[in-house]
Amino acid sequence: MFSYRHAFHAGNHADVLKHTVLIAALERLLEKDAPLTVIDTHAGAGLYRLDGDYAGTSGEAAQGVLRLLSPDADAAPSAPARKPPVPDEPAPALARYLELVRSFNRAGQARVYPGSPFIAQHLLREQDKLKLYELHPTDARTLDANVAQLEAGRQVAVLREDGFGSATKFLPPPSRRALVLTDPSYELKTDYARTAAFVAEALKRFATGVYAVWYPIIPRPEAHELPRRLKTLANKAGKPWLHATLTVKSSKIASTPDGQGKRPGLPASGMFLINPPFTLADQLRPALAQMAAWLAQDRHAGFTLEHGG
Repeated sequence: MFSYRHAFHAGNHADVLKHTVLIAALERLLEKDAPLTVIDTHAGAGLYRLDGDYAGTSGEAAQGVLRLLSPDADAAPSAPARKPPVPDEPAPALARYLELVRSFNRAGQARVYPGSPFIAQHLLREQDKLKLYELHPTDARTLDANVAQLEAGRQVAVLREDGFGSATKFLPPPSRRALVLTDPSYELKTDYARTAAFVAEALKRFATGVYAVWYPIIPRPEAHELPRRLKTLANKAGKPWLHATLTVKSSKIASTPDGQGKRPGLPASGMFLINPPFTLADQLRPALAQMAAWLAQDRHAGFTLEHGG
């Protein structure tokens, strides 16, 4: 249950998608003065070292955020040459994401990657609240230590509880404004069903909350069924929805000399939002197009963006 560590995957193409969408959504919500509560059901460690053992072992950031950062960034040695080169003017939503990542690093470096908790806290105002759930013993301790450095007082709460089981207790918040991010590892197949059940319960408790779900797009029936279930939930509740996906390579198993085949790693992922902020789709479309072009690993790269309700 606790074998998954996001440190191996920090800054990969899935994080680029997830965090670009998260930042764009949060900034629209924060345009209103009323307090906002952000709930992260699977917070992880909060901060990650891209030059550390975990990220260095996987090399996934080299195919993700490190491809997009400035040419003089002190990136990991394994970072590949960018094809095609990133222009000076990325789309506004993507530019904002890169700006925020750079803010956690010294000029010209790319050693630290902020996870969702630190991205959210960086954007939140004094009157806003952040609830972070993490069950992994090591990541929970690291998250506690990282959050303590913020000296954010009561703004941030770290809870060593099952986010699926107890995050709805904060819904609705006193201000009746909230964004809930759900991005489990999906290491267990039951995570797909639990994600859908959690969103269904959250919608019953707080129908006007913003619900953002990240999921991997892999050759597994549950992965393809989840966005369909979320769309059904939104449509039945009469709520608007947005679904964005990013594909960087084929999902087919590559052949190897020994005939065993090699799994491609994560080829694609998606973000599904219920009650997305107005105009979010228009903001994301050019950013998604650039992600698909600049993070492509083969000719199967691309993106989709649909919305309704």
